[in-house]
Amino acid sequence: MWTRVNSKKVLAGVTITVGLMVTFPFDKPVVHAETHSEIQDQRSDVQSKLADKKQELESIQAELIEMNDEISRVDEAIQANEKKIKETKDKIEEKQKEVDKLEKEVAALEEDIEKRFEILKERASSLQKNGGSVQYLDVLFGSKSFGDLIDRVSIVTKITQADNSLIDQFKADKQKVEEQKAEIETKLQDLKDMQAELEAIQEQVEMQKEQNESKKAELEEKEANSKDMINDLELKDSELAQMEANAKEQVAKSHEQQIETYSKEVEKSVKKSSGSAPVSGNASSIISAGYKYIGNSSYQFGGGRSSSDIARGLFDCSGYVSWAFAQGGVNLPASTSSLSGVGQKVSPSEMKPGDLVFFDTYKINGHVGIYVGGNQFIGSQSSTGVAIANMGSGYWANHFSGHVRRVIN
Repeated sequence: MWTRVNSKKVLAGVTITVGLMVTFPFDKPVVHAETHSEIQDQRSDVQSKLADKKQELESIQAELIEMNDEISRVDEAIQANEKKIKETKDKIEEKQKEVDKLEKEVAALEEDIEKRFEILKERASSLQKNGGSVQYLDVLFGSKSFGDLIDRVSIVTKITQADNSLIDQFKADKQKVEEQKAEIETKLQDLKDMQAELEAIQEQVEMQKEQNESKKAELEEKEANSKDMINDLELKDSELAQMEANAKEQVAKSHEQQIETYSKEVEKSVKKSSGSAPVSGNASSIISAGYKYIGNSSYQFGGGRSSSDIARGLFDCSGYVSWAFAQGGVNLPASTSSLSGVGQKVSPSEMKPGDLVFFDTYKINGHVGIYVGGNQFIGSQSSTGVAIANMGSGYWANHFSGHVRRVIN
């Protein structure tokens, strides 16, 4: 039976993006050799075909392993994002209840104020019609005895104090209403911000689900083809036993060449994306730290803050930036709002590799990455995971706010 080479070992240190479907048109060898020379020629032909098919099969199995790993990462990210969505919805419901309760209190307070205001208007109208304080004098001078006078003075004083108290209470209640209204407006704005964040999370989850379904379909198709090819190779193993060692050696050699080619292509692409400007030691280590995650990671809201997330390549934008700078010995916070205030603000015309660049996505400074030069930045994007993106045109150019922070010189 043919034994596949450990694909993980073959792909160590190299990022391979899952590509097109590979098919195996396999012709059964028919041996009708009348001479030794003819047998050798036929065996040579079979050996060449077997080597080619094993190489193709190993490549598919490597892709299957990578796709399985990717699906597992995406599933974990989806579960984490769904949990975050539920938490956010619960918070929105709690805040909405607080707002509803506060609105009822304000309505009751306004009704009470309106009633007190009507009392004041009635008293003011009565005073105006009866000459103001003259009415109080008539009450006092109309007393029949000294005791009656004292009683009337006490009554007038209490009425005056009650009026003053009612006015003071009216002012206090009015101020309280204004403060509570301001509090409601603040909470409503917070609620709108949370809704915007929730919509962004939902969009990411839907996109991840679509990717997951597409990759599962590819996986099932490739797995079926791979099994068919394995069955064919196993049937021929008994006839080609003597050639197996040489075929495996050729396959191994071919894979070494393939790995070397992939390595050079990845290195060339990374160097090109990081530009020609000189980069400081710290900036270089910070930028290059994430290259191993390019094509081998997934976006997860709140990701990159635990060793488990980092090991599985699960990052959000601010979590990735914080982790990358830590690789260069620089401790930074792991939220876009906090990162937007670190270091020194510089002009976009003066930005250099290692600077933080911010983008206005679902909110101001909603996304952050690390500038690598040549109008390119590296970061954890919701559609790709860790990747190098172009901020000189297209989506990121349209959302670049011009906000650049320099943390290292």
